[in-house]
Amino acid sequence: MPSSPQRALRIAFLGTADFAVPLLRALAAAPDQIVGVFAPPDRPAGRGRRPRAPAVKVAARELGLSLHQPPRVSRGEGLEQLRHLTPDLLVVAAFGEILTEEALSVAKLGAVNLHASLLPRYRGAAPIQRALMAGERLTGVTLQWMAVEMDAGDILLQRQVEIGEEEDFGSLHDRLAALGAAGGVEGVALIRQGAAPRLPQDGSQATYAPPIRREQLVIDWSRPAGDLALLVRALSPLPGARTTRDGEILKILSARGGKKTAAQRGMPGEIIEFTSDGFWVTGGEGALLVRRLQPAGRNVMSAADYLKGYRLEKGERLGV
Repeated sequence: MPSSPQRALRIAFLGTADFAVPLLRALAAAPDQIVGVFAPPDRPAGRGRRPRAPAVKVAARELGLSLHQPPRVSRGEGLEQLRHLTPDLLVVAAFGEILTEEALSVAKLGAVNLHASLLPRYRGAAPIQRALMAGERLTGVTLQWMAVEMDAGDILLQRQVEIGEEEDFGSLHDRLAALGAAGGVEGVALIRQGAAPRLPQDGSQATYAPPIRREQLVIDWSRPAGDLALLVRALSPLPGARTTRDGEILKILSARGGKKTAAQRGMPGEIIEFTSDGFWVTGGEGALLVRRLQPAGRNVMSAADYLKGYRLEKGERLGV
């Protein structure tokens, strides 16, 4: 005897950044109903400080979905808007606001959040960057049942991927966003079917991924070259690891670490060799081969092209 059809869920989607967009698009194409999308208000950005719409807002409008942009979802107008939608489920991804217990309890089936790590590893705002900085070889996504404590809720499902040897933030972000979209749709289907698991996290294994501070973007040439190569990967293409040359910011967007003989070593930040791929800069241990960069006010270019247009000499030091 065929089973009775399952009722489509009423979903309220909360998101801000590019990472959330593939999941929003995937859910919009799934059997459930997105009754409203919440994104933060447009904020000034760029040199002109003109208001810029968050990526989720742009996608919601393209999809013809009902959009809400209150200053906060956890109180006042935003909370009332959320209640008015009477959602069965909240789906959250890269939203940026810590939701209160009152907001989390609006949906009768609860709230789930898509996080770009294998929880309990890398709880926090910058899991992709911090995993790359640490030289991890494996990462993934987690769909978790939300709790008041950040990223500490029970796990619904996880999907794992290997990190490429020279993969940077941009490519890993996009791969995880796509993986998360597929996993999110699968997880919501399990909730609709009443078959979604709740697997408690082992808090003793938790590590944290705090936001990247401005000073952490600056290359410290006294650090080992291997660590600097990881930093470059973690911050490329945006916001970009940076050093200075003649007082101007120079962003390093692609590089690899390597060893040099004692005769080839220089002071930290010293340019010691030119090659067809770019130029070598001394680190605290080993050297960094700079392959792609962006001078202040210019487009991204290969190090080889930079050398054609800018006078760079052996023995010159960056970051001083």
